[in-house]
Amino acid sequence: MVAFVLAALLFLSFCISVRQDRRRFSNAVLLGLTFLTAFSALFLQVGKLPTWAAVTVVALAFASPAFGILGLGVFLVRNGIIMIRKEGLRPANLLSMLAGLAIFALIALLVLVGVVGSPLLGGIAGTLTVVAGYVSFVFFCFLGYAFLYGRIKVRGDVDHVVMLGSGLVGGDRVPPLLASRLRKGQQIYEAQLARGGRPPFLLVSGGKGSDEKVSEARAMADWLIAQGVPEQHVVLEERSTTTEENMLFSQDIMTAHDPAYRCVVVTNNFHAFRAAMLARKTGVNGQVLGSPTAKYYWPSATIREFVAIFWEHRVVNLSICALLTVFGALGTLAAVLV
Repeated sequence: MVAFVLAALLFLSFCISVRQDRRRFSNAVLLGLTFLTAFSALFLQVGKLPTWAAVTVVALAFASPAFGILGLGVFLVRNGIIMIRKEGLRPANLLSMLAGLAIFALIALLVLVGVVGSPLLGGIAGTLTVVAGYVSFVFFCFLGYAFLYGRIKVRGDVDHVVMLGSGLVGGDRVPPLLASRLRKGQQIYEAQLARGGRPPFLLVSGGKGSDEKVSEARAMADWLIAQGVPEQHVVLEERSTTTEENMLFSQDIMTAHDPAYRCVVVTNNFHAFRAAMLARKTGVNGQVLGSPTAKYYWPSATIREFVAIFWEHRVVNLSICALLTVFGALGTLAAVLV
């Protein structure tokens, strides 16, 4: 009963936190803790079931995750191969494959422990499993809340639709990934006009990379104008080189136009939640909407976003991982000395 009460309190805290600001990563953690506590509370009720039912539940509780993890490993390795074929052999394109191989490596280590029976090897495997469990928990918190955040809809009129830039093809052409953002922004613009609202400014944000002929903002603006958007409704921000700078410099432009502005930021769906966190950090008054991304591209891109968020909160995350490692090392030492 206490566990159910705790789950209810965590869920209440989650709802209050989301109402205060949807763009907090703490929302993701509270959601994850709610589900973990609720599942634990349900699992504690297994002892009240008939023996055959309790055995069945326990078997399913352990078998389902095992098969799920194995299937996830296969999926990630396969996706990594597709990413290399379609996007080339670059570090960012290897993330899904590396994650899948890490899953298989940990499974192989656990099997080896069962065969060898070494206390030292068992301690190392146990420590790695616990640390991997923590990282996986944070990842699924991120994934679950990012999915919920992606369900946000634009309500009412906005003054600006900010579209975040990405790399150009051939130094001056908009690639499909960026075109998806621009189409989403144009749809918001046209929907506001269709319901009789004032035309929002389409603020395209992105500087010029060392390998680019024009700024990303210039290429994005040209794309929108070619699609029929009036040039006077397009505003360029051409200084930024990172997402945080996208937010900061766009914020300056919008504030100069109207300190009480309201905006919506557009990026790809895998990037929306982290962009929202940066929007909150930089004081941008608006939520972030995601545009569609090719299915094969999404897993690696999502893992990349998670790594970035994990590192942004590295003090907490690395401290917890270090603490778990220390406890694991002490437990291993005790097992070896016995």
